[in-house]
Amino acid sequence: MEKLLKFLNDLEDKHIYYKLNKVRDSIMVEVAIPGERWKIEFFEDGSVEVEKFISQGEILDETELKKLFND
Repeated sequence: MEKLLKFLNDLEDKHIYYKLNKVRDSIMVEVAIPGERWKIEFFEDGSVEVEKFISQGEILDETELKKLFND
């Protein structure tokens, strides 16, 4: 719990918006900043998993909408 609270305080100190979710046996913090998304899971045993999604900077048009569900 200490790691989670410190991380949330750090986000708030930097004015970074986040969402909390309960996933599996963890609390997930979802963060979206320009060009990146982070998913950080804090588990009861004290372990932490971090997943980062980084944009290639490519912006697609509406023709991509149909492809989203086909892939």
